[in-house]
Amino acid sequence: MITIYDVAKKANVSAMTVSRVINNTGRISEPTRNRVKKVMLEMNYVQNSLARGLVLQETKILSLLIADITNPFYTTIARGAEDTAKQLGYKLLFGNSDEDYAKEKDYVEMILSTRVDGVLFAPAGDHSQEHLELLAKYKVPFVILDREVPEIQSDMVLGDSKDGARKLIEYLIQLGHRRIAMINGSLDVSTARYRYAGYEEALMLNQIKMDPDLVFICDYKALENDTSVEKLLSLSDRPTAIFAANNMIAIGAVRSLRNRGLRVPEDISVVCFDDLGIHSVLDPFFTVAAQPAYQLGSIGIELLIKRIQGGGDADWKKVTLPSELIIRRSSM
Repeated sequence: MITIYDVAKKANVSAMTVSRVINNTGRISEPTRNRVKKVMLEMNYVQNSLARGLVLQETKILSLLIADITNPFYTTIARGAEDTAKQLGYKLLFGNSDEDYAKEKDYVEMILSTRVDGVLFAPAGDHSQEHLELLAKYKVPFVILDREVPEIQSDMVLGDSKDGARKLIEYLIQLGHRRIAMINGSLDVSTARYRYAGYEEALMLNQIKMDPDLVFICDYKALENDTSVEKLLSLSDRPTAIFAANNMIAIGAVRSLRNRGLRVPEDISVVCFDDLGIHSVLDPFFTVAAQPAYQLGSIGIELLIKRIQGGGDADWKKVTLPSELIIRRSSM
């Protein structure tokens, strides 16, 4: 165990000086302050001492780290998590990675320096592995939400992305569509891989040849990105329908289509994964595979608290919730 005295000895200062650097008090020269901070980093003192505090004292505070706070899917997850945490006597701190690994890392480091009892974690993608391993290293309990991460063993709550995508494509096929495009998120995100698998499977089961020209990869936050739509419309044999891998991509796609004078669904149908929350009540437009976002957050918190309190199963628990096909005006 690294102590304040170990840091002081290596930095050749007093323990009081180290304490003042940690608490940002007292008059200390900049060279001395920087030397102490450098030694603390080298010895990993701050993270070790604060992370130990997490497991030694229960605070009744949890952290929720989501991937995109602008997406109604995640705001609904947050509502489910917060409501359930409150019912079970816990408070919830929110963080938003914006699908950005660097920002996610900053939040994980903040979590390690904050006295929380556990984390409900919606990863930015596969590279979140190192961040989750850091939480595990310091014995911070966590539950993975929405997206799987390779090599990480934990409790997790997921939606059935493959089945939901297959339902959407099969519905379009029933309407008579054969040229169905897909605008997907990055393939280093598990949900994008599963949704592509569902798309591919539905085409195969209906004897429709897979056309790689109809598949584009962008970003799950692609509200302003219309490059994919432009390329799809430039094809000599245009698609008659577009499957957007999430609601943000769908909004961007419809905006791009309308900017080019095309009507949805009269000229081209659009379906997507994930509903738009209150917006779907005010203007029920998109045909969607709707995930039970509120339940994802709620069940995630329940699993996390069980794990914190030692009441979780000996084995990791994986909960997969089905999506619901909701048919609306964006497809015909």
